[in-house]
Amino acid sequence: MQLVDHDTFLSRLSELFESTKTSGSVWLTHKRLTHDGEDATMGEAGAVGDDREYPCLVRVTNGDQTFSTRVGPGQLDKFHSAYGALLKSSMTTLRKRDKQREKQKADKLAKRKQRLAEPIPIEGPKRGNGRKKRQRRIKAAMKQEQARKKAEEREEGRSKVKTQVVP
Repeated sequence: MQLVDHDTFLSRLSELFESTKTSGSVWLTHKRLTHDGEDATMGEAGAVGDDREYPCLVRVTNGDQTFSTRVGPGQLDKFHSAYGALLKSSMTTLRKRDKQREKQKADKLAKRKQRLAEPIPIEGPKRGNGRKKRQRRIKAAMKQEQARKKAEEREEGRSKVKTQVVP
């Protein structure tokens, strides 16, 4: 990784966008630097009296070359305006979302949920003509019940995760 100044960073980033215009990917990382040589400890969120301002590290890679820049708190607004303008001008070749495919997936999910909600009627004679048809329906009803239970467990697991993450 190579640490460069802001102007060099922005010029090399624009070159990287140009080189990957037809194919390839660019990964951008933007994070706060907190390590100043001593042990970095995380305080409570929203701790009173912690008025320190930290520099930001902006890193770019395309898999082969990696370079980054350190932006101080006073330079952040100026850097972000230039950085944002560069990103807006460079990201013109992004693909638009395929809303039709998303709609098809949503419809398919809705149909699956509807099938789980509808009970399978078990009818027909226990013996004689129609017995195999009745057995297939019983097996399908049992399978549907298992799928319904799995779906309920999955939803409970998701709701537990959401309640733990968002207090």
